[in-house]
Amino acid sequence: MTRHSRATMAEIAAEAGVSVPTVSKVLNGRRDVAPATRERVEELLRRRSYLPRRAVPARTVGLIDVVFVDLGSPWAMQILAGVEEVAHHAGTGVVVSAVHGRSRTAPDRRWLENLAARRSDGVLLVLSELSADQRAMLAGHGIPVVVVDPAGQPDPSVPSVGATNWTGALTATEHLIGLGHRRIAVIGGPGDVLCSRARLDGFRAAMHAAGLEIPAGYERTGDFTSPTGYRETLALLDLPSPPTAIFACADEMARGAYEALHERGLRVPADISIVGFDDLEQARWSIPPLTTVRQPLTEMAGLATRMLLSLIAGEPLDSTRLELATPLVVRASTAPLEMFPNTPTDAEA
Repeated sequence: MTRHSRATMAEIAAEAGVSVPTVSKVLNGRRDVAPATRERVEELLRRRSYLPRRAVPARTVGLIDVVFVDLGSPWAMQILAGVEEVAHHAGTGVVVSAVHGRSRTAPDRRWLENLAARRSDGVLLVLSELSADQRAMLAGHGIPVVVVDPAGQPDPSVPSVGATNWTGALTATEHLIGLGHRRIAVIGGPGDVLCSRARLDGFRAAMHAAGLEIPAGYERTGDFTSPTGYRETLALLDLPSPPTAIFACADEMARGAYEALHERGLRVPADISIVGFDDLEQARWSIPPLTTVRQPLTEMAGLATRMLLSLIAGEPLDSTRLELATPLVVRASTAPLEMFPNTPTDAEA
């Protein structure tokens, strides 16, 4: 029999009557291929002198690390739910840790040492980042990394999953403008966090498109927690012309805003409309239920975990940067300005 020249994967697939991904699975030792199909493909690979450079048994993923900036928030619990669901089905263990050290967003060297000691197969970073040296160290150990909601501008070489923060903030602000509000304030998150900057930019874009000025003191900075939402709302209420609506760039800060308004004897939305961002479970149980932008945290975490498992298995990713949609969920914390005649108008202020 004449020996054929080395064939391409596409040619092998065509001759075997299967798809290219099926040939790839056989080459990578994946188990989800029917025995008869596997035998036919392997025979063709041998006969056509295809050298399966990556034909190794499927790697069992024993452990992945998940690193958070803040483990105590309901936000973190939704992320963990998404990770755990995918990891459980894959038979993979999960180690959870929080950032410690000087940096607010980067894990310290001790974490890297512990990671190497426990021989984790991969790392999920949540609202966190790695230095160039840390990335090099992980790469040297063959440990892939995927980032959920990157703290900074995503490195093109590091896969990441985020949300459409700018669009979500734009939609939230447009909702308030559509209700007749003109004096709209924003309580943003930390300025060094990418999603925070995107939400602030989305707010500004909506105000600019509507021809509305942002008065001095109407842009406040928090840290995504309830205490800073409380603090910054009190500061807004003490302005000579307080806002008639507040966009809090996290549900936790919106909860703090609720507390501050209650303390001042003000009602939501009769005196001030409130919009949050995240759609945490508590949002629907607030009194009144919170209008908020839904960030699909569980879905983001599940997708990032599947990407990490693919990298560990040596499989290529279709994309290294994915963003999920952030729809507005309208509830009872926002209302048209004219519904409440006691609320001061721009002219009265």
